[in-house]
Amino acid sequence: MIIDRYISSEVIRPFAGGLGLLVLIFVGYSATIQLNLAAQGQLGITSAFKLIALNTLITLEVLMPSALFFSVLAALSRMYKESEMNAFFAAGVSRTRILESIFKLAAMVALLTGLISIEARPWAYREVYQIEAEALAKFDLKQMATGEFVSMGSSKYIFIADDIDIQAGLHKEVFLHKRHQKDGRTEIIVAQEASLPVLNPGEPLTAEFYNGHHYLLDDRKKQDVSIRFKKLTVYLENEGARAAYRRKAETTEHLGNSSDPKDIAEFQWRLTTPLATILLALIAVPLAKSEPRESRFRSFFIAIAVYVGLFTLTSVARTFIEQGRLPAMPGLWSAYIVIALVLLILLKQPRLKPR
Repeated sequence: MIIDRYISSEVIRPFAGGLGLLVLIFVGYSATIQLNLAAQGQLGITSAFKLIALNTLITLEVLMPSALFFSVLAALSRMYKESEMNAFFAAGVSRTRILESIFKLAAMVALLTGLISIEARPWAYREVYQIEAEALAKFDLKQMATGEFVSMGSSKYIFIADDIDIQAGLHKEVFLHKRHQKDGRTEIIVAQEASLPVLNPGEPLTAEFYNGHHYLLDDRKKQDVSIRFKKLTVYLENEGARAAYRRKAETTEHLGNSSDPKDIAEFQWRLTTPLATILLALIAVPLAKSEPRESRFRSFFIAIAVYVGLFTLTSVARTFIEQGRLPAMPGLWSAYIVIALVLLILLKQPRLKPR
C-alpha cells in the first residue's frame, strides 16, 4: 500500500497539472470559435458557453488517456534519474510490482474514461447538435425576408410569411402550399402564426401552425377537406434530416444492435477507450527507463513516436471497419492486440525486463 500510494501520488500530480493544461488549451481554442460565432450573431452567448463546456466534456475521452500516459512517463523518468527506482529494486521491489501499481491507478482512470465515452459523450453530442440546430434556426429566421416565397428544404413545401417576430421565433400571417403528385391533391395551410422548423439529428423537419385553416383540395375526386385548428404540427419530408443522422449522438445500446459498419466502428471505439487508457499507461512504464546520467529526451522522443503510432493504428483500424474492409470481429480489438504485443516486446527487452 505504501508503494501504491507513493507511485500514485507521483503520477497524479503531473496528471492533474497536465490534464488541466490540456483542458485549458482546448477551452481557449473552443472559446475562440464559439465566441466568434456569437459575435457574428449566429449564436447566443449562453449557447456559446454551453457548447464550450460540452465540447470539453467530449474531448476528455482522449485527453485523459493522453495525460495519464505522459504523466506516468514523466514521473517514472524522474524516479529513474534520481535513482529512486534503483532504491526500489535494491529493496526487493520488482518492476512487475511497479506495473501493478500503475495498473491500479490506470484502472480507476479507465473507469472514468469509459463512463465518459459510453454515456457522457453521446449525451453531450446530442446536446451540442440540439443547441446548434436551434441556433441555426434562429439565425435563419433573422435572415429570412418577409413577403418572399421560400422552398423548405427538399420537402417541396412553399412557404411565405407577411411578418416575423424574431424574439418569439414566430412567423406572422403565414401561407404553406404543397402539390402531392401521387394522389393529385393540393395541400394549403393558412395560419396567423407558425414556428420555424428545427432540425434534430435523425428526425424530420417539423413546423407548428397556430390559429388557422388546413385545406386538402382533391383535383381528381373533387372531395375537398377543410379543417380549422388552433395548433397544427406538420412533418416535412426532408432527405437532409435523414442524412443528418449522427452516430456520435446515438446511445451505446442502439449502436450495439446495429449492423451498419460505421455504427460498429463507433460502438467498438467507445468500448475500447478504457482498454486504451490502461495499455497506454502500462507501455509508459518500460519507456520511462533510463540511466541516472542518461538524457530523458531520448526516452520522450521514443515515447511520443510510440504514442502517435498507437493512435494512428487505432484510427486506421476504425476507418477500415467503417469501410467494411475489416470485419466486426476482431474489428478494433485487433489494434489493441497489436498494442498488447508491443507492450510485451518492450517488457522483454534486456534493458527493460523486470529484475
